[in-house]
Order: sequence, then structure tokens, then C-alpha cells
Amino acid sequence: MTSFASLPLKQLFLANLATLGYHEMTEIQAASLPAVLEGRDLIAQAKTGSGKTAAFGIGILHKLNPAWFAVQGLVLCPTRELADQVAGELRRLARGVGNVKILTLTGGVSMRPQIASLEFGAHIVVGTPGRIRDHLGRASLDLSKVQTLVLDEADRMTDMGFYDEIANIVRATPQRRQTLLFSATYPDDIREATAPFLRDPLEIAVESRHDATRIDQRFYEIGFDGRVDAVARLLRHHKPVSALAFCNTKARCREVAEALREQGFSALALYGELEQQERDEILVLFANRSCSVLVATDVAARGLDIADLDTVINVDVSKDPEVHVHRIGRTGRGAGSGMAHTLCAPNESKWVRLVEEYQDAQAVWERLDALEEDADAVAPAPMVTLNIAGGKKAKLRAGDLLGALTGDAGLTKDQVGKINIGEFSSYVALERHAARAAVARLSAGSTLGPDYGAIKGRWFKMRFVDPFGKL
Repeated sequence: MTSFASLPLKQLFLANLATLGYHEMTEIQAASLPAVLEGRDLIAQAKTGSGKTAAFGIGILHKLNPAWFAVQGLVLCPTRELADQVAGELRRLARGVGNVKILTLTGGVSMRPQIASLEFGAHIVVGTPGRIRDHLGRASLDLSKVQTLVLDEADRMTDMGFYDEIANIVRATPQRRQTLLFSATYPDDIREATAPFLRDPLEIAVESRHDATRIDQRFYEIGFDGRVDAVARLLRHHKPVSALAFCNTKARCREVAEALREQGFSALALYGELEQQERDEILVLFANRSCSVLVATDVAARGLDIADLDTVINVDVSKDPEVHVHRIGRTGRGAGSGMAHTLCAPNESKWVRLVEEYQDAQAVWERLDALEEDADAVAPAPMVTLNIAGGKKAKLRAGDLLGALTGDAGLTKDQVGKINIGEFSSYVALERHAARAAVARLSAGSTLGPDYGAIKGRWFKMRFVDPFGKL
């Protein structure tokens, strides 16, 4: 019984699931949802992209009372990016419930607007442990009515040093609550640490291996000094629109991204120590195809969900075979397909053997020198990103930006890419060759200067986010 219609959900809720394309449950949903809807605590091991957000989201919303303005659901996530992603999915699912208010509480932004939003009440809060702790310290957040607590990617939150914050947050929730713990891995130390949070939990482990028919996985032998040239050769041969390259250290991230930029690739590095605004902009650029290659560490890329990602490159072999599986699982999502390439220096062959054992499959090796390179493959990213100093607080909507860009700016709908509306600023991807002329048309008649453009009869400051200087 894998149909959502087999679950004890209200008809309006099922109708909304159908409009969202949710007809058949994924493996993790089918294994967990019946118990979740019964109110059982849960420990679930599942890979990124397995449908776990809908599994716990449906559980939270099933028992939620929209007429009761109290925080009834709390979801803890390791990163701001994952929290935003989870909140967005919950809002889509909540359309079948009624007027449900979902707040995202994460660091990197001012506390004041969050406190103001909390004063008006919320049904569900999605946040990072540090920021939730800060709100509890200020008494701006009341968790005494929480019915469902979700620890999403619990292994990464523990790895990032959030255990003490999580324990304090759990103590602020009622003892009689439902707790759902989702984790890609569940080693003994995390099992022991989280045991006090759970009551007779159901344990589910969904297979972590990926369908070999959807991810074409290849391995390449390299010398100790050949990594950057190998990455560049793979990119010139396969010519992916978007590639995610994983490194084991931030130093390697910076080294590889800088070397690729010198060779003409639109490459950026993402690692944990970056300022939040810089992280946010890098993720926006990659998601909207203004950056073709993102070179990242595992922690920085956790929660990153890019649709239609062509290629994953393991610049370093991961020492943990489960991490390797999660890396390559960023491509071939849903019914799509993708490629995963792993570079292996002489001292890394033992880690490849662990991957073979974990996946119960022999590694497929190819020779790098057999790959033909296309010099024309090195070109600027197809899109460029425009930042607009106005967002939700200025009552801007995606339709307003699209209307201005396809109206006064003279672009076609196909020349406008992904639109991100934040609280105070917005980002929109524009076709590179048409972007500057389009923005100039928006600025025509401005008495505030060429950096201002007209949207809905108002003037907003604008700037191109172009770290490559190729616009």
C-alpha cells in the first residue's frame, strides 16, 4: 500500500498532495508514515532526496490545529539553507490544512524581525539550534505546547557541535510529545546521546545505495599533484551545465576553485567559515546557473538541493563510504540521471575499497588521458544574477519582478531564470547576453542614478552579483 490515499488523511489534504505530484510514497514515506500518524516516536536513516521532509511534514500537519495559535511543531536543522528548504516544503504541504503560519528562525539575520513575527504567533517553527537557543534565552519563543519535535540530519547537527543546544531545546518542550529523528547515519555515539529524547522509537533504515542505472559512477587514478588538471579535464570533456565538486578540506576548496577560475571556469568555493551573506549569495548563484562549478566541503553542502544537477566530482575520496554515497546522490535525483566522478591518488585506494564493500559493487575505472577535451567548453555561466534591494517587506512578489523584466525591460520569459524573494532583498537570474541592456531599460528616467530600476512604479537599487567579472 504505497498510495498516499491509503493513509488516514483528510480529503482536502490528499487533494493538495495530488496537486503537488505526491501520488505514490517513497520508501522512507511508506515505511514511516503509518507509525508517524499513529503518534509513534521514530528513528529513520535515509539519504538526502529520499522524501523525508514530506514524511515528517505530513506527520506534523496531520495533528496540527490551525485555530490554536501556539507553536505545535518544531523542526531543528543543521544549516540555514536546509531550514529554508524544509520551511518551503512545509508551506506547500500546508495548503491542504488551512491558514498555517510557518516561521524560519536561523542565524545570519537580525533577531528583531523574528521577534516581531513571533509576537503574532506561529504554528510551526523551523530553525537552527543556535538561533532557537537565542530566542529561548530572550523568552521570545514558547515551546511548551510543541506536539511534534523533529531533529533533521541529527548526525550533522552533532558533528557541528550542536548537541548541548539541542538538549536544552528538548528540555523546553513538553515531555509528552512525539519526537522524529532523521539521520543519514546513526552511529553508536549519536544513538547513546539521543536516547533520552525518544520513547520506545520505531527504527527504520532505508537503503542508502543509489540506483546504478540513474548515476553513472566512474573512478580515475591520478598522481598526487594532478587533481586540478583532472577536474578541468572532466569538465572540458563532459561539459556539464552545473557541477558540484567535493573536497575534504576548505583549503582544497579554495585551491581548486581559484585554479578553475584561472582557467576560465565560473567556479566558486563554499565552506563553513564564510560569512552568512556570502554563503547565501554563492548558493543563489549556483542554484540559478550564474555559477557553473561549486567546490564545497561536505558540511557546507549539506542540505543543498539543486534541481537537475548534471555532475558530481569527488576531488578527494571520502574516508567514509556513507559520505561518498550522499555526495554522489546529489545528482540523479527523482527520476533524473547524472554522472559521478571520483579522483583517486595512490594513498586513497583503501578508501575506494571501502566504497566498493559498502555499495557491494566493483568500482568502474577509466583513464583520464582517454577523455577528449573541448576547448570551447570553457565559457561563462549562462545566467547572471541581479540583486534588488527590496523583498517581502517591500511587498515585492516574483510576479512583480517577472512583469517588470518582461515588460519595461523587454526580456522574454525564457530569458528570466530563477527568482528568489527574501525579506529585504531579491535575486533574479537573467540570460547573460541580454542582462545589462535589460537593466538599463529599467533604469531609464531614474533621477536617483543608473543603479536604480523601476518595479511596480517604485524605484529600487539594483546591482549585478558577478564575482567573475565577465558581464
